[in-house]
Amino acid sequence: MTSATSNPTMRVVSQDTFGDSSVLRVVDVPKPSPKPTEILVKVHAAGTNPVDYKTREGTGMAGVLGSPPFVLGWDVAGVVEEIGFGVTTFQVGDEVYGMPWFPRAAGGYGEYVTAPSRQFAPKPASISFEQAAAVPLAALTAWQAIVDTAQVLSGQRVLITAGAGGVGHLAVQIARSRGAEVISTASERNHAWLRELGATTVIDYTAVRFEDEVEDIDVVIDLAGDAQDSTSLRSLKTLRPGGLLVSVPGGVSPGLAEAALRQGVRATGILVEPDGEALRRIGALIDDGSIHVEVEQVLPLEDAAKAHDAAESGHTRGKIVLSLV
Repeated sequence: MTSATSNPTMRVVSQDTFGDSSVLRVVDVPKPSPKPTEILVKVHAAGTNPVDYKTREGTGMAGVLGSPPFVLGWDVAGVVEEIGFGVTTFQVGDEVYGMPWFPRAAGGYGEYVTAPSRQFAPKPASISFEQAAAVPLAALTAWQAIVDTAQVLSGQRVLITAGAGGVGHLAVQIARSRGAEVISTASERNHAWLRELGATTVIDYTAVRFEDEVEDIDVVIDLAGDAQDSTSLRSLKTLRPGGLLVSVPGGVSPGLAEAALRQGVRATGILVEPDGEALRRIGALIDDGSIHVEVEQVLPLEDAAKAHDAAESGHTRGKIVLSLV
């Protein structure tokens, strides 16, 4: 028997072409249903990230998503509304957060998402849905760079560029939770805040060249790299022999790899992956007070364009989040 509610829809922020933030628009699309091993999550909040506006413009993950139309967004926090066959890790009503499907399309800028259950984790109990939505992509990037790739140990010296950003402020805290001595770059207005988060030294990149201020670094997490590799190339000079550069935004170009080899250090890129188990560990650090989540602004879903414009300004502290409730 067919009813009027047999084909429900949901609101999403979609785009039909690449371009500036004006291409984003709210439309109705069919509500998804979970396949086996998947859960359907009613999204309460969605995080925004630099990869979102880069993809919107035609770079970022556009090569993975293909041509528009598509729905951006990978960071979500919400409540499980339905579970697919085989799911044992969650029940209907559970509060969860995650970074599903990255770098494939997840449709995070929407009222519902479906994805494999193990790409999610229980939402940290001590924070709001808006704060939780700010965590997954940024924290997993930091975690996979610091813990999985660099395997940072207590007593090591870690330099984190762009420490006040979404990934940066979480990377500072994760490195500190590992017992590392953390040095970060940031504008002067964020120095006191980053020290509160655990940075021992903060360098004003607008006033001095950071590579002239520090040396004998074990690991550099470069979150400010650009197409010319300038920040990553400069970071190599701070490393001790055998030290490691993890270049996050742009990866490692042939020129950067050659420069690292000449200087007797190592360099690698990284692209974040979904990891529900790591999110459980990150959530525990949030709940025990080891990690603070900074949300600069919460906007309604309809203001996704404003969120992108604010993020592209390059002067945000922490994250900008979209609310769907």
